[in-house]
Amino acid sequence: MKFNISAFLFLAAAAVVNVMAEPSGDRPDDRHAWAVHDVNRPDPVAVVAKPGQPPSDAVVLFDGTAESISKNWCDSKGNPTKWTVKDGQFVCVPHSGPAMTREKFADCQLHVEWLSPVGDDDGLGNSGVILMGVYEIQILNSYGIVPSKSPWKAANYADGQAGAVYGQNPPMVNPARPAGEWQSFDIVFHPPVWNGDTLVDPGSATVFFNGVLVQDAWPFEAGTTWCRRLKRVKHAAEAPLYLQDHGNPVPFRNVWIRRIPSRYANTVCGGPGVKAEDVAALRTKLAEETKVAGDGAEDVAEKVVQYWSSYAYLADPAVKAKAEFYTAEYVRRYKQNDQSVRHHVGEMKRFVNMLANSGFIAKDAPVVKMLNGQ
Repeated sequence: MKFNISAFLFLAAAAVVNVMAEPSGDRPDDRHAWAVHDVNRPDPVAVVAKPGQPPSDAVVLFDGTAESISKNWCDSKGNPTKWTVKDGQFVCVPHSGPAMTREKFADCQLHVEWLSPVGDDDGLGNSGVILMGVYEIQILNSYGIVPSKSPWKAANYADGQAGAVYGQNPPMVNPARPAGEWQSFDIVFHPPVWNGDTLVDPGSATVFFNGVLVQDAWPFEAGTTWCRRLKRVKHAAEAPLYLQDHGNPVPFRNVWIRRIPSRYANTVCGGPGVKAEDVAALRTKLAEETKVAGDGAEDVAEKVVQYWSSYAYLADPAVKAKAEFYTAEYVRRYKQNDQSVRHHVGEMKRFVNMLANSGFIAKDAPVVKMLNGQ
């Protein structure tokens, strides 16, 4: 196939346009305080994520040192955990009880590495990651499981294998490694959300097991336990993370956790937690800020953009009058070939077309016809 450099440059230029900040996106509405591609929308907070290291905003719960255990872990009574450090590993002491974080967590991203000890043929390296002390992601030697209908094969039941939401949902696939090899869970956890005594969201777990997706936003039916389907019980909004003591010397390493926002924390731009009153309040604030920006701008094209943006946030007739005045001034200067307004013409064309398509100005308005060459 012949390479077309002109087509390549056109596509490259189009790609640049698509990621440029410009005020041509759909306007705010009752569920969205910002426009699409809104330059006033806050940028994400920077996080350093170096290969093989926890993200810079993570709470490192175990880094191979005894200090990280004494700082971050305790037993169920708040006393120092009896679990030990050996060769940089955090090792369960059988029958000493779970290791519990001193801090409490809710919505989170969790990374934990573990292995099934070689020779633990009876216990099969049974353990678990128990989020908030309620929702268990199973740890077990699940490598090379042979299907069997025998009721006596302890590791055979699907919802008790490694990566299962214990007792509720088996992993979608089995990427387990043999005993003695390190394995990893990367978990995105959201606890249930309540409005008073009404359940709004059941909560969920997404689990990557050795880098393979095994739980895809599984909605919790309730807490997890052995042999029973529990009734859903409202619990604290935050709670410690547990590593289970199931009587087996399972070691852990590289344990870190990131607090993340609830899916219901965003109340101003779509999503399940949107609140009309919060959207309206932010739109009012943004309307004032963009009006002030318009008042302070010396460039006529920028005044057009800022005043119309302000009016789209909040339909203030006084702001609309300013927007219409400077739009007419922009047309007048443009037609006089005033070079002070003959910049960003492509962006202005998209902007005024958006205004026309959104009903802010007529589709046959002078500015629309002028920028579209009519």
